[in-house]
Amino acid sequence: MGTVTELGRARQCFDRHDWRDAFVRLSAADASEPLEPDDLTLLASAAFLLGHDTESLQAGERAFQAYLGGGDGEQAALSAFWLALRLLLRGELARSGGWFARAQRIVDDGDLDGVTRGYLLTANAIRTAQERDFLTAYDLFTAAVEVGVRFGDPDLVAMARMGQGRTMIGMGDAPAGLSLLDEVMAAVAAGELSPIPAGMIYCSVIEVCQEVADLSRAHEWTAALSAWCLAQPDLVPFRGQCLVHRTEVLCLRGAWADARAEIERACLRLADPPGQPALGFALYQRAELSRLRGDFAAAEQLYLEASEHACQPQPGLALLWLAQGRTGAAAAAIRTTESAALAPVPRAALLAARVEILLAAGDREPARAAAGELADIAVTIGAPLLRAMSAHAEGAVRLAEGDASGAVDALRRAGALWAEVEAPYEGARSHILLGLAARALGDDHTARFELDAARRTLVRLGAATSAAGLTGPATSVCALTGRELEVLALVAAGRSNREIAAELVISEHTVRRHLQNAFAKLGVSSRAAATTYVVQHHLV
Repeated sequence: MGTVTELGRARQCFDRHDWRDAFVRLSAADASEPLEPDDLTLLASAAFLLGHDTESLQAGERAFQAYLGGGDGEQAALSAFWLALRLLLRGELARSGGWFARAQRIVDDGDLDGVTRGYLLTANAIRTAQERDFLTAYDLFTAAVEVGVRFGDPDLVAMARMGQGRTMIGMGDAPAGLSLLDEVMAAVAAGELSPIPAGMIYCSVIEVCQEVADLSRAHEWTAALSAWCLAQPDLVPFRGQCLVHRTEVLCLRGAWADARAEIERACLRLADPPGQPALGFALYQRAELSRLRGDFAAAEQLYLEASEHACQPQPGLALLWLAQGRTGAAAAAIRTTESAALAPVPRAALLAARVEILLAAGDREPARAAAGELADIAVTIGAPLLRAMSAHAEGAVRLAEGDASGAVDALRRAGALWAEVEAPYEGARSHILLGLAARALGDDHTARFELDAARRTLVRLGAATSAAGLTGPATSVCALTGRELEVLALVAAGRSNREIAAELVISEHTVRRHLQNAFAKLGVSSRAAATTYVVQHHLV
């Protein structure tokens, strides 16, 4: 009788999403007397939601065997499906494929007409979509929706409709696909789904928002996912990914302190239990924040740790090297980092970094090619974020090539688009280049206005004094006066102090004072070093 009472309490804990208490009570009941397959299924789910993957798989396998031994083929096949899915999330493709095959065989051999057939249709549709046969995948997802509706299974309906939305985006109809995903998310947010499908859909939809650079949706749904996770304090899966995605949005929008706190929590969550694939991405995001704030030693260590957890450390690592003045290393790394296999948004980020680094290295032709490729992506997807990245890259290339007028037009577009997506740091980078372009056109008043505005933004954000739009000390560049730039230009042209004084109609003492000020702001100590800096960074 005691065991029955304990089981009843365990089921109540499960129903109110108290995963730890449910797991403890179910485990205790199981130790006293082996659980029935339905309760083993609950134990497997509770263990999974606590991050206890080994216990989850063991309970799931026992439930499968119990259902199969009891002649319940439908439930056995469904257990096999969820085992396969959990293994797939762990990256164990061979074991996952084996369990998918077992589920399919049970359904086919028994000619079963139940929800499991619909779930297996979604699995086949996902594989088909990965092969980019979106039309066939869409038909498979549609068939799965019909099964879910017929058997009244909201989890299956939501998962299949999510697949429909993603395939519609893959076929080029992003507005319709995103609208369908919003419909699915409404059901998730209303609490109509089981916890595991709900978490998977949250993460999948947020991932799609990132892929199409829809920052507004990404922000809205990451906030909803955060609230969902906070209501389940013991939840491990989905919580780390939630914080990582939220950090990206916070970082872009300039909330760096909040982003840092979020990403540190994500790293702690994803480190235990070990082996969670999102840890590498979390470490990369933490490295990015350290780079932007000027903690270069910490950033380099974190990029290394991200790489050790199977996350590509580029383009952040190359941008770090550029900020440190290691232009050759940065250029070599960015040239050899492959972009073709990446999704559009990370590919665009890599191309934007390639433009910046190659311009600093003096390789204008490949930088122009990268900017053109970035423009193609921006046109195809049409998201304001990508159009801002493209306009900035175009402006940087035009400025480097001496087309200051064209640079001004492109950089004004970039500034407006950065403001639209609420990205102050990136906006400051464009305003720095805009100020330099205005100065090249002889418009010193506009140049000073743009550079002062950029400097105020960088100070407010706590940005590093490097890599804020140029490959050198951004605050130093912003602080240079028009006269100091004129003097530096003549130094770079090989003029002596006397010749500079005569040309600018000032005294040699004034020339020396301007040079001393400029050297201090740029962090150089000689005319040769100043000349190199001026040439590399296209300041004149």
